[in-house]
This record gives sequence, structure tokens and C-alpha cells, in this order.
Amino acid sequence: MFWTVTLSLLKGLGAATQLFFLTLLFALPLGLVIAFGSMNKWQPFRFLLYGQEHPGSVTSWLAGWRPISWITNVVVWIIRGTPLMLQLIIIFYGPGLWFDNNIWAFSSGRMFACTLAFVINYACYFSVIYRGGIEGVPVGQREAGEVLGMTRRQIFFKITLLQMVKRVVPPMSNEIITLVKDTSLARIIAITELIKAGEAFMKSDGITWPLFYTAVYYLLFVGILTILFNRLERKLSYFR
Repeated sequence: MFWTVTLSLLKGLGAATQLFFLTLLFALPLGLVIAFGSMNKWQPFRFLLYGQEHPGSVTSWLAGWRPISWITNVVVWIIRGTPLMLQLIIIFYGPGLWFDNNIWAFSSGRMFACTLAFVINYACYFSVIYRGGIEGVPVGQREAGEVLGMTRRQIFFKITLLQMVKRVVPPMSNEIITLVKDTSLARIIAITELIKAGEAFMKSDGITWPLFYTAVYYLLFVGILTILFNRLERKLSYFR
């Protein structure tokens, strides 16, 4: 019985691991794009300020409006302000309920929908961490790069990015460890991940220990990640 449970949990772990790595693969770069969007300073109506003598008027507000930054921040606020479980339900069941068209009706449709929900959710969380890391780099260092004749691209990759990585590793590691545990939410749309695989034995055989046995897998997964992040932080300590 023990080996039967172990093999079943390993299959569930495979689904959870697949979701974990797919989320990281797409959410990490997407989060950086969203961070740039939230910091975008484009002001399409800036010309309205020319000749204005009342800086507190509606016209001046419209002139200072940054649409890309505003839209991005609203999206991040919505995603961070609602449960991931709700987002999973909407993404997977919404198209079929609203448009009578189940776009996820293919072999890996459930995993695709789940990955999409996780990527959007975690990209928004990562974007806030990225933005904090970028804005945490002293402005004087970027100005020094401009004085040296460096382009914006060179300043970002050679000055800002290197220091941002050091700042974002601790909060990013926390979010990534949370992602390991959040993969259990995939059971909401009937994906047999680790918890669901353990729960199946409770329903079929009336035993509860397989459900607690899943904790061993999570602890090992999180333990490996903790060791890797600790080593990464030590390697980046030369920035001090």
C-alpha cells in the first residue's frame, strides 16, 4: 500500500512541478515587462500644459496623466486584490459560461488554463518586487552612468539590473516558495496534483495518512529551493 501511495503522489508531484516551472518560465520575464509598464512616464496630453497658469486645474491633471502606467497599475491592483482561486475559476469556466465555447476542450487544456492563471497572477506580484528593486537603486548611480556617456540600455544592464537582482532575491524567493504551495489550487479545476492525489485515497480507502504524507514532498521541494536561494544570496553578497 505504501508504494502504491508513493507512486500516486509522485504522479501528482509531477503535475505540480510542471505547473511550478511553467509559471516561473513565463511569469519572471512578464513581471519585468509589467514593472516597466507601471513605471512608464509617457504623457500623451502633456502639450496641454503649454501656456497654462493654473497647475491645479483639470487640464493640468490630464496633461500629467500616464495611461500606460495607470492601466498597468489597475490591472496589478485587480489581480493582487482577488484570490488566485477565483482567477482560476474565471479563466477555466468563464469562456464556456459566457460564450458557450469551451476553449480548453483539448487534452492539456486544464493545465494550459491553470498555467495561464498562475502566470498572470505571479507576474503581477513579481512586477511589484521588480519595481521596488529598480527604484531602490540610487538615482545618482544612473546619473553617473549618463555622465560617463553610457546609453540607457547600458545603464540598465550594467548598473541597475545588477543591483536590482541583489535586492529582489529575498522577496522573490518568498514568492517562489509560496508558488510551490499554491500549486495545490490546481485541484479546483480537477487537475490531479499532489494534494488531490493524496485525497483520493481518503475517499476511496478511508485512510488519511496519504494526505499527511504529501507534506513530506512539499517540505523536500521547499527545502531544496531554500538551499538554492541561500547559496544565491551568498554569491551576490559581493555587492555589499
